[in-house]
Amino acid sequence: MKDILVQLDGGEVSPRRLDAAILLAKRFGARLTGLFAQKESDAAALVARRPGARLQEAAEASKKSFVTAAAAAGVTGRWLALAHGDPGFVVAELAFCARYFDLVLVGQSSGDYPQLPDDAVERVILESGRPVLVIPRNGKVEPLGDRIAVAWNASREASRALHDSLPLLGKAEAVTLLSVPRDSAPLPGDLPEMDVIGHLASHGVTARFERIRAEEIGVMDLLLSRSFDLGADLLVMGAPSGSSFGKASGTRFLLKHLTLPVLISG
Repeated sequence: MKDILVQLDGGEVSPRRLDAAILLAKRFGARLTGLFAQKESDAAALVARRPGARLQEAAEASKKSFVTAAAAAGVTGRWLALAHGDPGFVVAELAFCARYFDLVLVGQSSGDYPQLPDDAVERVILESGRPVLVIPRNGKVEPLGDRIAVAWNASREASRALHDSLPLLGKAEAVTLLSVPRDSAPLPGDLPEMDVIGHLASHGVTARFERIRAEEIGVMDLLLSRSFDLGADLLVMGAPSGSSFGKASGTRFLLKHLTLPVLISG
């Protein structure tokens, strides 16, 4: 993990993302790129296809904060900014930029102070093809990655997330794979027994496996609750494939009710 992108927008929770990004950049000796991406709220600026005064001020303030924080931490930094904030394009452009990095950090969506469209996080996860680390609006961001919980059901999405997170898992003090048994159609034929814990051990990751049952609460609530019980500071999970999460998506529910940072691979 040598090239990290963090989306900044001048919002009140942007500093949390920057703190988390700098923490990871220092841990991995990575280059950190700050990308200013915010939707435009000035109608005249949208018509003229150029940034309004408020957007320019937010961009300059974000750049100053990024440059100062990176220098103070001794992190190699680079600054980029989207040329405009057209709501119809800003998320697609953010997702495009994310494809050139090992990891992208974004913030949990907030209707109270929306710098990006409501579906921004979901779209970046689905359109970037990169692991996306979502930082919640509240709670601690440090430590980050010392104690990791991984949602594991042996699906394509879970495998993608597990392998995308290997650099983080390799530096963690404790890794727990959480499996929620579910009814599913058996695969045809007899398959050999697979050992995910042994696979992780071949990468130098010591992990434990835990089955948990969803009874009175939903799967996503259960994952958040068990992560809290374990003292996890990061949850890793796969996102469902498709063009959107769907109205009743558990992933969408989890993103709305985050209690800790979550790394999601789409």
